[in-house]
Amino acid sequence: MELYSFIYRSRYLAFSVLAALTLLFFSFSVGHDQLPTDRKYVAENVIVLIIDGPRMSETFGDTSYIYIPNLARVLAPQGTLLKNFRNNGPTYTNAGHTAITTGVYQRINNAGLELPKNPSMFQYLLKEKNLPKDQAWIIASKGKLNILGNTKSRTWKNKYLPSVYCGINGSGLGYTSDDKNFADAIRILGEYHPKLTLINLLEVDVNGHANMWDGYLKALKNTDQKALELWNFIQNDSIYKGKTALFITNDHGRHLKGHKDGFVSHGDNCEGCRSIYMIALGPDFKTNVSLPNKYEQIDISKTIAEILHFEYPVSQGKVMTDIFK
Repeated sequence: MELYSFIYRSRYLAFSVLAALTLLFFSFSVGHDQLPTDRKYVAENVIVLIIDGPRMSETFGDTSYIYIPNLARVLAPQGTLLKNFRNNGPTYTNAGHTAITTGVYQRINNAGLELPKNPSMFQYLLKEKNLPKDQAWIIASKGKLNILGNTKSRTWKNKYLPSVYCGINGSGLGYTSDDKNFADAIRILGEYHPKLTLINLLEVDVNGHANMWDGYLKALKNTDQKALELWNFIQNDSIYKGKTALFITNDHGRHLKGHKDGFVSHGDNCEGCRSIYMIALGPDFKTNVSLPNKYEQIDISKTIAEILHFEYPVSQGKVMTDIFK
C-alpha cells in the first residue's frame, strides 16, 4: 500500500509539474510571440518607404548620424527602430522589393523582365476588402519596379492589380529623380488616400553604383529629409493623421569597406549587403524603443496584413509582435 501510494504521489507530482510548465510556456508564447486574434488596431492605412541601397556604416552604423539626422534623432525616437534588420535573400533591388511585397525571398531578374512568383500584399488586400485599385499604390523612382504590381501565379496574374506609378512620369520606363517621384507620391497620397502604399527612392543606390561618393552622401541626406517630410505630411493630413503606420526601410545594403568593390556594388552574402534598418512609426507601435536583430524583410508584409486585417497565407514571414504596444 505504501509503495502504491508513493508511486501515485510521484506520478501526480510529475503530472502537476508538466502541466505547470506547459501553462507557463503557453502563456509566454502568447505574450511574446503572438497577438490576440481579435486585436484591433488604430492604424487604418500603411505606407512603406524604401530608401534604396544605403550602407549601414553611413546610416545607423555611424553613431554621429551625420547623414541621417532626421531618421535617427527625430523619427526613430517616435517609433520602434530595428537597426539590424535583415535581407536574408538575394541582395539586389527587384529581389529585395519582391521580398517586402510578397513575403517570399526569390531570385528574380533585376532588369524588370520578370514578375514575382507570388501574389503581392496589394492584391490580397484589394481582393479581400473588395477595394478599387486606387486604394493600393506602388510609386517608384525606378521604372523596373512596376513588376511589383503583378505576379506570374496563374490564379492571380492580372487580377486585383494595384495602381502603379514607376519611372519617368509613371510610365514604367527609366529612372526619375527622387525629388520628382516624391512630389508625385505626395500628390497621389493627398488625392486618393490609399490604404496601402509603397514608395521607392533610388538616388542613394544610383550614386553608389556610379562611384560618386559625394553624390551618395548627398542622396543620403536628401532621402533622410524626405522621410521626415513624409511623416509630417501624414501628421498634417486630416485622413491619415493618427490612423497611419509608416515603415521606413531598405531593399539591400552595400559592400563594407575593404571589399574589392567598396561601396560601389552589392548583391552577395556579405554582412554589408544583408544588414539594413527598419523604423516603424504609428499609433500602434512602441515609441523610443530599439530592438535587437530578430526580424527580416519577409516579415513586413505579414505585419501589414495583421494591421489591416486581411489574410496573407503566401507570406513566409511572421508578424513583428515586438514592435506593438
